Amino acid sequence: MHCETIINKSYPGVNPMFFGYQICPKSYGYGPATRLDWVFHFVVSGKGIFQINNKQYTLTSGMMFVIPPLAETYYESDAEDPWEYIWVGFSGDPPLQLNDYYHIPEALRIFQHMKASHNLHGGKTEFILAHLWELFSLLMEENRTETDPIDMALNLIHSQYMTPLTVQQIADTVHLERTYFSNLFSRQTGLSPQQYLITYRMEQAKTFLSLGYSVSTTAVSVGYSDIYTFSKMFKQRFGKAPSYYQCDKPSLDQKSPG
Repeated sequence: MHCETIINKSYPGVNPMFFGYQICPKSYGYGPATRLDWVFHFVVSGKGIFQINNKQYTLTSGMMFVIPPLAETYYESDAEDPWEYIWVGFSGDPPLQLNDYYHIPEALRIFQHMKASHNLHGGKTEFILAHLWELFSLLMEENRTETDPIDMALNLIHSQYMTPLTVQQIADTVHLERTYFSNLFSRQTGLSPQQYLITYRMEQAKTFLSLGYSVSTTAVSVGYSDIYTFSKMFKQRFGKAPSYYQCDKPSLDQKSPG
C-alpha cells in the first residue's frame, strides 16, 4: 500500500485530502466503516465487491466506486482475482450528483497521472486538485443531459456580445435552422434573437459609460466597429445619446490589444 500526504490548503470548494494505491491480497476487505470525506476508488485490474446503502456491486477493471462522507461502506477484493486500485479523497462539495459507481475506463489515465504527485512538494495539492477537476469533467460527460438550445444561445450572447456576433452564427452554433431558431427564441424570451442581442449590448454599454470609458471605446467593447451605428442604436434604446451616461471622472481608455 502506498499513501501520499496532501496538505489541505482550504481552497474554496473542493480540497484534496489524501491519495494512494494498492495491489490488494486475495479477499482483502475494509469495513464496514465510514469517513468524513469523499473517496473515489478506481479499479486498475482484478475485481471485488462494494457495499453501500444495503446494495452490493461487483466491480471490475475500468470501474470506479464512490464513497460519500458519513456513508457506511464495505469493500473486498475477489478471492481469485483480487483488485488493484487507486484512490483519492477530498473534502467539499463535488460539482455534480454522484452515483455509487461508474464504468469509466478513460479515467485510468487521470488516476495514473496522479501518481506523479509523489515527486512534488509545494505544488502537490494543486496537482491533485487539477486532476480531480479533470475527473469531474469526465463524470459530467457521463451524466450529461441534452442542453436546451435557447440556454446555449443565451450563454453564447452573454459571453460573446463584444464580437461581431450574428443571429446566423448563433443558430449554427446551436444546430438549428435560422427561422426555426428565431421563432423558438422569441417564444421563450419574448424578444427576437437580434432584439435580445442589441438589448444586452446596450445594457453593457451603459455600464461601461458610467465607469468613465469613452463612447468610441464602449462601442468597440460591445461589438460595434462603427461609432455612429452604435450611437444610433444606443439612443433608440435609452432615448438619450451615449455621452449623457458618461461619468465625469477621468477617462479610463486604453488601446485595444493587437
